[in-house]
Amino acid sequence: MPLEKAYAKIPGTTIFDVDMARRGYHLNQFCASLMKEQDRQRFQSDQRAYLDEWRMTEQQKQAVLDRDYNQMLALGGNIYFLAKIFSSDGQSFEQAAASMTGMSREEYRSMMLSGGRSPHVDDQDVDQVDG
Repeated sequence: MPLEKAYAKIPGTTIFDVDMARRGYHLNQFCASLMKEQDRQRFQSDQRAYLDEWRMTEQQKQAVLDRDYNQMLALGGNIYFLAKIFSSDGQSFEQAAASMTGMSREEYRSMMLSGGRSPHVDDQDVDQVDG
């Protein structure tokens, strides 16, 4: 029986702990491979074939193909490894983060420069939710 993780209840936050590291190991190893130019070229030339060389789940592979970074995080991806994917696509961290929020790059930048946003739980501000 898994231990209760109090930190797992932080609204709007995916905690990368040992369980997530285990779950995302092959996804993150794939991402790390993109640090090599020849691997980036192989990936870009036939993404599905390259992904099939890795022992990732089908969900993880589909999330990569869809560039669904939120899903990759939920499936054990570490944002610093996922950065290898969006960097390979010519995207900045800011562009990728904006896509994860459903905002344009300009909207995301403005929101961050204004102090960010509060996470919400069931359409309530976190400050209104009891412990």
